[in-house]
Amino acid sequence: MFDFHTHFIPQEVLAWLKKNKQLVNANWVQEEAGKNEFLVVNGKWSFELKPEFYDIELYIKEQVKAGVTHSVISPVPQLFLYDFDPEITIEISQVYNEALVELSKKFSKQISALCTVPLNDSVQAARVLQETMQKGMKGVIIGPGINEKLLSDKFFFPLFAEANRLNAIVFIHPLLNNDPRIKKKKMPNLIGVPWETTVCALDIILSGIMDQFPNIRFLLAHGGGFLPYQIGRINQGYSMWKDVSSNLRFPPSEYMKRFWYDSVLWNPDSLELLVQIVGEDQIVPGSDYPFDLSVWPPEQKLIKGTSSLLHGKK
Repeated sequence: MFDFHTHFIPQEVLAWLKKNKQLVNANWVQEEAGKNEFLVVNGKWSFELKPEFYDIELYIKEQVKAGVTHSVISPVPQLFLYDFDPEITIEISQVYNEALVELSKKFSKQISALCTVPLNDSVQAARVLQETMQKGMKGVIIGPGINEKLLSDKFFFPLFAEANRLNAIVFIHPLLNNDPRIKKKKMPNLIGVPWETTVCALDIILSGIMDQFPNIRFLLAHGGGFLPYQIGRINQGYSMWKDVSSNLRFPPSEYMKRFWYDSVLWNPDSLELLVQIVGEDQIVPGSDYPFDLSVWPPEQKLIKGTSSLLHGKK
């Protein structure tokens, strides 16, 4: 069984963070008694640095125990570093990607990987994607945009053009929402994270990007956020308002079926709704391991999307 949504931090990346901790304001803090240290970069989105994040032998051991035969590992979103100068983002991307390439070679039966790119410099991001896919990576993991720029902004087109040429997997992973109304009780993670995916995915649909770059294999985290649940409202808007339909050849529900979705939903009824809306062949097993809210082991029944996502077949 595959796991398409899982994260890892190679030792080389941790070494880079320690060497450059002042440059990127990296801190290791003991936030809760009885837990591992938490890693905080630039004062944002701390997370418990469990050994499963950086000990590859332990990671693979837990993978086998969970019945996962192959994992597609991704960099952690906290280390995208989009809020720094592109030079820094390029450097951490190179360190991260080179380490993941080596791990994928050493443990080729158990893991493959997605790269991280300097999304704050789309031209350089395209170059990094091309170089890493030449080395065997399956595609890229990116955030839902930068600051006020959503992914439909032409700023990102150099990356999308290259991803389209390479028929790459583009795994869109949300970042924390900064809405001041939800700053308590983990709401930035509980509802802010799926909300960011929802905004990003609908923007991609309504912008016409999926027709402009038809070979990109977009994968949405956490079952597509809230998008599947609201597709009726979105389709109705398409039928009523030219502003919604102007860039589209088909209703939004048809474009939804062009995305792939992981199964990280924690609720069988929610997963069944997603199956009914987009079909089993667009859903892949995912866990979000080893974060706290991971579905571990991942859903084992929905495997039809695995081949189509890996090989680009609809």
